[in-house]
Amino acid sequence: MAETRKFHYAWLIMGVTFLTLLVTAGIRSTPGILIVPLEHEFGWSRATISLAVSVNLLLYGLMGPFAAAFFDRIGVRRTMAVALFLLAVGVSATTLMTRPWHMVLIWGVLVGCGAGMTAYSLSATVVNRWFHKSQGTVLGVLTASSATGQLLFLPLLARLSHHHGWRSAAFATAAAALVVFPLVLFIMRNHPHEVGVSRYGAEEEAAPAQHDPGENPFRIAMGGLQRGIRSTDFWLLAGSFFVCGASTNGLIGTHLVPACVDHGIPEVAAAGLLAFMGILDLFGTTLSGWLSDRYNSRYLLCWYYGLRGLSLLGLPFALSGPQWSLSAFAIFYGLDWIATVPPTVRLTAESFGRENVGVMFGWIFASHQVGAALAATFAGTVRTYLGDYMVAFLLSGVICLMAAGLVLRINGRRLPRLAPEAA
Repeated sequence: MAETRKFHYAWLIMGVTFLTLLVTAGIRSTPGILIVPLEHEFGWSRATISLAVSVNLLLYGLMGPFAAAFFDRIGVRRTMAVALFLLAVGVSATTLMTRPWHMVLIWGVLVGCGAGMTAYSLSATVVNRWFHKSQGTVLGVLTASSATGQLLFLPLLARLSHHHGWRSAAFATAAAALVVFPLVLFIMRNHPHEVGVSRYGAEEEAAPAQHDPGENPFRIAMGGLQRGIRSTDFWLLAGSFFVCGASTNGLIGTHLVPACVDHGIPEVAAAGLLAFMGILDLFGTTLSGWLSDRYNSRYLLCWYYGLRGLSLLGLPFALSGPQWSLSAFAIFYGLDWIATVPPTVRLTAESFGRENVGVMFGWIFASHQVGAALAATFAGTVRTYLGDYMVAFLLSGVICLMAAGLVLRINGRRLPRLAPEAA
């Protein structure tokens, strides 16, 4: 069916997805604010707290391919609604914890599973179902929701935690999840044909094939993994994204604020620095999506990982140097934070097909979160036993430089340089 309306329903779907991912990002940014208050209130070590964060990051990634299978089985709308409900309950329950294992169970398992149901596989699924034109640009905007959520939530959460205690920050993020919940129920749809349109920018299309209602989502997800492990491209994509997770969510997202506090920078100011990086990443990731519509994604990834590695190698010196040096790091790193997502999704779709991108990218994103979980635990342990984060920062910079070379081998024989699209 040809599209004749000036306003396409896909933009409304994009808006609700953006808000959902924004709230999820705000919830996931909370540990950076909680580490120091939990140390003071309960006497838990940074390594102990980092373990719960690592479980959260790991499940956030591992839920991705199964969430993509549930998108096919029960629909995107229901899956998103369940995720927001779990997040609201889980974050509220953290205010009741008194033991380290409580944090592992509530924040690590419950919140990790809820967040994982709205991971980047949601963005990939929505973009490929609802958009034919400008997929990279739209994916860049959705991916940037992580930065926007960080921008909106971190300063607020830091102030709430500082003036009213960390529990007030937890309740604030739970309330945000409940606000978005009805929007998902009333506006979200699973496919364009449900509202009588084709994908944005596409000519008349047939309705998508319906999955067997008895098809097991776990079988769908495991089938994608079996296909992936036989593919060299899958291992290259997963390996590079492992490095991405280790150098972003696991290291900087979890430990930059505590590292700043170690160097005498107040927690609220450090959260503001992380939020400033979020502003820059909003532009950087959106631009990355626009570029991935036009140029070879392998070369884009090479640049992104290389520049990120150089910035991380300079971070220990920026922390102990003059104030302008840390600001320079924030600018350099912030523009590059999650710019890797749009080209990685594009390469995944080209390697495995648009209809399989949700599950396949879900598994690739799982490797991202394995890297994040290991980095969060490793950095916390390094800080506990060595007294600072220098080793963790330098090692992360080195592996980013290694990833810059690794990505050039992805889909190398089948992916020609992309010419700019016609307007």
